[in-house]
Amino acid sequence: MNKVMTRTVRHTPSRPPVRRDTRRPGSTPHRTPPAGGTPRTPLPEATTPRALPQPRPTDLFADRLLAVLSGERPVHSMLRHTVGRAYDELAWLAARGPLRTRGARPVVRDVGYFEPSRGALEAFARIGAGDQLRAMAFRLELGRDFRWRCTAVELGGPRRPHTADD
Repeated sequence: MNKVMTRTVRHTPSRPPVRRDTRRPGSTPHRTPPAGGTPRTPLPEATTPRALPQPRPTDLFADRLLAVLSGERPVHSMLRHTVGRAYDELAWLAARGPLRTRGARPVVRDVGYFEPSRGALEAFARIGAGDQLRAMAFRLELGRDFRWRCTAVELGGPRRPHTADD
């Protein structure tokens, strides 16, 4: 099992590049290209943009599922991100509004996951709203097109009854 990831805001250590004002003392004058060419001088080290770390699929899906279950987004926004019964489970849960609150807006506090096999992740998320804490579990599977899709969603409380179609 992997460690629980605490959500923290990551800041880049340097400021974004700014345009130099040639009217101010100490600034460099604007370069003109020699004989119709374009200047190809590299940016100084401090102003080159740094690659931001990509969010994990578990973080993205936790946010997406929370948005649906809290009523912030419609259920059909998850249609292309779910497979099989997961969409039906999500629609059933969203109709009951388990994470809708009148006070503080629910947020994902942290996410943890376990990789039972290659191309599958079983994840859990702690959802906080004020001083209330809820748990959400979901399963992600990597498709042939290399996109993650949700195949199961669960919250604490009653489960969706199985029908003859399931």
